[in-house]
Amino acid sequence: MQATEFEFKYRLWIGFAIYIIGFWAPWSRYSGAIFPASSTWLELSGELSRLFPLDTATVIVTLTAIFLAALGTFLRVWGTAYIGGSVVQSKRMHAQGVLAVGPYRYLRNPLYFGSFLFLLAMAVLMPPSGAIFAVVVTGVQLTRVILREENFLAAQQGEVYLAYKSRVPRFFPSPMPRLPKAPLLAHWAQAFPAESFQLTMTACFAIFAWRYNAQLLIQALLVCFGISLVVRAVAVKPA
Repeated sequence: MQATEFEFKYRLWIGFAIYIIGFWAPWSRYSGAIFPASSTWLELSGELSRLFPLDTATVIVTLTAIFLAALGTFLRVWGTAYIGGSVVQSKRMHAQGVLAVGPYRYLRNPLYFGSFLFLLAMAVLMPPSGAIFAVVVTGVQLTRVILREENFLAAQQGEVYLAYKSRVPRFFPSPMPRLPKAPLLAHWAQAFPAESFQLTMTACFAIFAWRYNAQLLIQALLVCFGISLVVRAVAVKPA
């Protein structure tokens, strides 16, 4: 079930393609439906309005999305500060040592978990069927990539990695650190450029979400992604 070499090498672009298909939802857009596809944001607010006034329901959905985006971004920046932006973007796997500091004391895959939380936030802008597609397919993709990395690390690091693997959970963070604190310092200045897409998009979401305009936020997402490509190309050295 692990990812192929191609899947790992182009994991970032495969993830971007999943986003595109989720927003596009061609099976819904070209199905001949009389009404255009709605956004998950609107549909969730409508469902929640059975329990709360519509205005309150919309605020709850919006705050939840902002929280998920912020939490996912924080995990990615925190993890990248220790592992390095060049490694995050590298097309090959690295096994110089077992990283057991920062978020890696709570969770083996904070970057992928952060990516998934961030996707959950962005999925509210997609049509409902597109959101379901993106969440399910991304879950499968990330699981396959994680399994490939784990098998590689186990082969390269042996018992050292297996001991780490047995103590720290794979998907969901432990409420308490599972390993003692290590002296390795975080390099935050290197993490910010590498995670510029999540950082800028989370800021845009928090600022513009209150206009309740999904199309505006989709445009912001595209702009933020374009900016991040430039920033990473300039500021992040390849590994």
